[in-house]
Amino acid sequence: MNATQQHMLDVYRAAQLGHPAPPAPGQGDWQVVREVRDYQRLGATAAGRPPRLGRLRATLAGLFASATRSRGARAGRTRAVAGSGSGACG
Repeated sequence: MNATQQHMLDVYRAAQLGHPAPPAPGQGDWQVVREVRDYQRLGATAAGRPPRLGRLRATLAGLFASATRSRGARAGRTRAVAGSGSGACG
């Protein structure tokens, strides 16, 4: 029996007994992830350490920074080429 089938069975039983239906499986997963992250940050702060960024966030920030730098270099070359050609037309 998978989680969806178990949930359907629980909903049926709750309806038969007049109880409210249980939440769907997976509904609170991201809330748990956020609470664990906040708990770890609180523990780091209480121990006197600076709270770390998440690995995913740090990785994405590094990738974004490198993409921005390379895009800036490409944009500079493109402007130089476009600037030299625009004066010749006239």
